Order: sequence, then C-alpha cells, then structure tokens
Amino acid sequence: QLRQPFGSAVPAFSPKFYLVMTKSMAEERWSQLEQYLQNVNLDSNITESDVFISFFQKLQQDTFKIQTRKAFLDVYLANGSNIRLDIQTSDTADRMLEVTLYRMGLSRKLIKYFSFFFFQDHESGALSVVKKVAEFELPYVSLQSMKELHCKLGIRKWYMDPSLNTLLMDCKASLNLLYMQAIQEVKRNWVRPTERQMQELEFLQNSGNKAKFLELIRDVQFYGYIRLDSCICDYPEEGCSADIYVGSSEINCCIKLPTNQTKEVSLKINRLRSWQVTFLGATKYDEEDTLELRLEYNNSGTWQWIILYTKQAFLLSSCLKKMISEQVMKAAKEGQE
Repeated sequence: QLRQPFGSAVPAFSPKFYLVMTKSMAEERWSQLEQYLQNVNLDSNITESDVFISFFQKLQQDTFKIQTRKAFLDVYLANGSNIRLDIQTSDTADRMLEVTLYRMGLSRKLIKYFSFFFFQDHESGALSVVKKVAEFELPYVSLQSMKELHCKLGIRKWYMDPSLNTLLMDCKASLNLLYMQAIQEVKRNWVRPTERQMQELEFLQNSGNKAKFLELIRDVQFYGYIRLDSCICDYPEEGCSADIYVGSSEINCCIKLPTNQTKEVSLKINRLRSWQVTFLGATKYDEEDTLELRLEYNNSGTWQWIILYTKQAFLLSSCLKKMISEQVMKAAKEGQE
C-alpha cells in the first residue's frame, strides 16, 4: 500500500522464508523487520500519510482491543497542572496536540516546536521521560497499554537547540510553556547552574521576570538537554553505569567506572555515523524488558560501536534525529544567506 503513493521512497521489505525457520533465522527476520519500521519512520511524508496513519490506528486499537468511543484524557504541564480533553479513543497525538495548544492560546505556526511525551513522576522527586509520543500514535491506547508504569501524558518543547527559544518569546502561551519547563528542570536537577547563576535565577523567578529567566538559563550547563535515567554502557569498559544528557549536538555521558571513579565523555553528533535500536527482553543487567542502542562512533579516527542498555533507547533515537535535522536546516539557512 505504501509503494502505490511513494514508490521507490519506501525501503525494500525484508524477504520471507518459505521453509521452517530456525531460531537464528527467526531472530534475523525480527531484526530486519525492526530495521524496516525504523527506516520507514525516517520519512515524514510517509508517516504523515493516510495509509500509514490508518494502518497504525487500526493496529493499536486491535492489539489492545479498544473500540472507538468517547473518553477523556488529562494532559499535564510542567508545573503539575493539567488540561482535561474530551476525545475519541482513536484520536492521534498530532490532532490532540493541536487541540491542546489551541486551547492554551498558542499560535498555530509555533505548534511544531512542542510535542507530547509520556513521563513518570517518581515519589523520590525524580522525573523520567519515557518516550516522545509519535504523531500517529493514539495516546489513550498507549496509556492503557502502559498502566503498570503509571505514566502521564505531558507537553514539552521539542527542539534541541536552545537558540530557538528566541522564536517563541513573543507569544505569551509559548513563553509560559518554556518557563514552566525551565523551572521544572531546575527543581529536578536536570541542569547544573553555578552558585551565582542559581542566585540570579532565583531572583528572576521571585520577581516574575520570565523572559530574563529564560535568557539567563540558556547559559546554564545542560539546559535544553533531555536527561535519561541511569543506564548501563560498555564504554570505556563493559558494565559501566552512566547518566546520559542529550542535547546541543552531543550525548554527554557521566560514566561510573568499576574503580568507582567518574569519567565524563562527550559523544559529538558530527562523529556519529549510524545507530541501531534492538529489543532484547531480559538481560543480565535487568530482568525486565530492555532495549539496546548501538552507536557507531568515530573515536580518534577509529570507528567503533558503543552500546547503551536503556529502556529509553527510542527517546534517545528521537533526540538524535532531531539534532541532525536541526543541524541540516541551520546549514541550509546559512547557505542561503
């Protein structure tokens, strides 16, 4: 069906085995199908098409046996407040986001700078962003399928370059969204302000100067990054734990070595050739389902695979695609000028 409107733009589908498959053959085909779906997802023309959206709408509803009906859904903002939406269970995230931001008074041309995310708010005070919600995804259905995780649906900015803040400062609704998220990230220790920066931020917050607050926080370490939960990596040694921050054209890894020493490593996007996400199931690091993210990275002139074991692999993959897209657009704009 995809080939009819898109032709050769659709990647080749993995061949079928017509004989009984061995375990290794089944695993190979599983991997090929995963790769096919990831490649299809790279083309926004395909993922925004009626063929693609209707297929995944039906697939999501059939999988979890949820019929189309009226329902309500709470969308949470970074300050803890929520907006209750009257929806159809078959409504896509793209449509729901547009309705939510319209109700908040956001200019239509700025909607592309925000997205839905599923997140967990832990009693310890930690905040986990589980994944970015795909435009064609049905948030109601996804939340039903993740009940055991106690996830919430929230709005966050969706760009990795902090300089893009300037494009949203003139709209009151977008200014408020950026400010609420910045306050949240300070409280949850996602950013690392110096003592002086913290004092200035507190002063601006107390005085209610949102624009100046956002202007100052742009200079704070890790502002504009997405923080992942602690994970396991095989770099520089197997079995190391790492705290990951993604943003500003890098993957910043604070790695705890077996010697209990800490090493901070910055993996630059311009030295990344490719990456792969694979579902592993239970591993020696975690009895629950785990995802493996393999990064093909140029380290001092030598290409090597760096492996991260994290449940947020698709979130990290989305961030990488976004950063590369922003770099390409910025280069094209500079070329035109």
